[in-house]
Amino acid sequence: MVALAAAVCIGRSAVAADAGDGRPWTIGATAYAYFVPDEPDFVMAVVPLDVRLLHVEARYNYEAVRSGSAFLGVNVAFGERVKVGFTPMFGGVAGDLDGLVPALRLTVAWWKLDFAGESEIVFDFDDSGSTFFYAWSELGFSPVAWLRAGAVVQRTHVVQTPLTVQRGAFVGGAFRSAALTLYEFNLGWTTPTWVLALSVAL
Repeated sequence: MVALAAAVCIGRSAVAADAGDGRPWTIGATAYAYFVPDEPDFVMAVVPLDVRLLHVEARYNYEAVRSGSAFLGVNVAFGERVKVGFTPMFGGVAGDLDGLVPALRLTVAWWKLDFAGESEIVFDFDDSGSTFFYAWSELGFSPVAWLRAGAVVQRTHVVQTPLTVQRGAFVGGAFRSAALTLYEFNLGWTTPTWVLALSVAL
């Protein structure tokens, strides 16, 4: 709902490398403003914390509106020319939706290209028939360090549209520790959904 270089939480590396000032941890926050046709607009929030191999993450309105979730995971990374990172996570969600959530985040970076994907299965405590699969994937290109654009695909329970899988494009810019990204979904298939994401990292 990552990302994974500079753009947004899903676009960040899954690996918590030592910060430039020697800190062995990184923390960030991303707010996604969703503008959905024929539905109330809402804001989704994601706050990840990485301490070396440990990954901790809090979310709101991610698996469902008016619901919060928390995750623990492990960061794994390898490669130099082609950099690969993945973070298996396990967590829970509570609020309008109550359940358990195993999840996986994957990032791959090579040259000016990067792929970022996240998937999870939400097991609903109240209705086993409502268990659902969520996925978000980005393929990005960064012609310069501060600019990133590409294609995005999502399958989400939060946004209801005629399309089970939503697809579109994004473009974003970064300045120092902040990034702003605009996503468009479903243009040409149905009334588009727009998402504006603001990320900060420490």
